[in-house]
Amino acid sequence: MRTHREEGPAAPRALPGPLRWRPAMEAALYGPDGFYVRPGGPGPAGHFRTSVHASPLFAGAVARLLERVDEALGRPAVLDLVDMAAGRGELVSGVLAALPPDTAARVRPYAVERAPRPAGLDPRIEWRAEPPAGVRGLLFANEWLDNVPLDIAEDGRYVTVDRDGTEHPGGPLDAADRAWLERWWPGGGLPGGGRAEIGRARDEAWAAAAATVARGLAVAVDYCHTRADRPPYGTLAGFRDGREVRPVPDGGCDVTAHVALDACGGPGAVLRTQREALAALGVSGARPPLSLASTDPAGYVRALAGAGEAAELTARGGLGDFGWLVEAKGIDPLL
Repeated sequence: MRTHREEGPAAPRALPGPLRWRPAMEAALYGPDGFYVRPGGPGPAGHFRTSVHASPLFAGAVARLLERVDEALGRPAVLDLVDMAAGRGELVSGVLAALPPDTAARVRPYAVERAPRPAGLDPRIEWRAEPPAGVRGLLFANEWLDNVPLDIAEDGRYVTVDRDGTEHPGGPLDAADRAWLERWWPGGGLPGGGRAEIGRARDEAWAAAAATVARGLAVAVDYCHTRADRPPYGTLAGFRDGREVRPVPDGGCDVTAHVALDACGGPGAVLRTQREALAALGVSGARPPLSLASTDPAGYVRALAGAGEAAELTARGGLGDFGWLVEAKGIDPLL
């Protein structure tokens, strides 16, 4: 969820062009001095506010999900927690803090991120560029897939882009991308059709991440659309300092697009809204009973504040509409 945060402008880095959008995004986001890996940068929290930053209730809900996984696995001696696209480690740190001490003592936490490890992070957290193999526990990817670079198609051809964001028609689509569009984005991007974002790279990235889970859950959370409601003009956007800007692949802004989560899921995957998933994990925006105000005024104020935060996390038209893609390996989906 991209909302306003105060931060100075990032210095753009000139990139070669024209390129197809996928390599242009890769260079702009993750290349030398890229938007997400620039040394000394503020990280995602400096530019937009995700569910993790909106309320500690989100990390608490993920902690409860990890406890369910722990129970389903028989409370093993070591319980893995993998935070994909960890930013500056806010989610994995929050989950560790929210767990009961006996459970936290058995957790082996990983933060998977291409940016350098931030100073002051809990030394228990292993910082890695790729997820570990053989995960037994929970792999959780919050707002990762929207920043996995992808190609864009119009009228049966790739769209290419200059360093200043100017677009041009490129070469014809290859067979694999055409097949993906025919299956998952009918009419979009094909001859005579509108614009479409080719999600095949996201499907492959998620399949590789989920495959690292030997037993447990793999969960992807993102703003998304499904085959029944693909946006006719796509969703490509740029963000800087919490404000939407023109998507320019020069390294000076975030470049993002919504995720076709239904295409990413493997056999047996479950797709929920965040509103549904958080409700199942005990997060409710219901106001506390007014009677509490007279018997426990301080408790009422705390409960009212928590209800407000929960309401933001589950709001229709906002964070509550995010999709949760849940893949279970050797256990029930639990959501």
